[in-house]
Amino acid sequence: MAGKAVSWIEQLTLNLLRVVAGLLLWQHGAQKLFGYPGGGQIGEFFSLSGLAGVLEVVGGVLLVLGLLTRPVALILSVEMAWEYFMVHAPKGAWPIMNQGELAALYTFLFLYLAARGGGAFSVDGALGLGRRGKAPPTAEAPRKVKEPVRELSEADLAEDPEIAELLGEKQRRK
Repeated sequence: MAGKAVSWIEQLTLNLLRVVAGLLLWQHGAQKLFGYPGGGQIGEFFSLSGLAGVLEVVGGVLLVLGLLTRPVALILSVEMAWEYFMVHAPKGAWPIMNQGELAALYTFLFLYLAARGGGAFSVDGALGLGRRGKAPPTAEAPRKVKEPVRELSEADLAEDPEIAELLGEKQRRK
């Protein structure tokens, strides 16, 4: 019972993490593309910032739904790493100095979601897209493989004196 409770709690927190991260990322993209919420709309749609905005809006919605979570999260992780190294890293060595903490955190958060998947309470989970084929191995002891039993010939049996005697009696009866 305790194992099922832990699994349920893990799934719940994984899905909450995915949904909240998707909503927060969607806000960044919406702000870049539409100036909502809070202004800051980009000037040119067909630029790197425009591409980042599209990735963040579409990726944020897909993460909230939990649809194609692994590939979307991997793309977003690469985008956030790119943003960190192109925008923030030139301003200083440490994320706290160059205001790149959020980009760095998103990079590794999305990398985790790419490895873990959308969770049980996602569209991927409902469609079975997050399953990897086999169930994970259990902690049971390895089972011994039984070797096939080789049939003994009369020559093999004749090597044992008692069996040879029995075989001799059998042949005498015939």
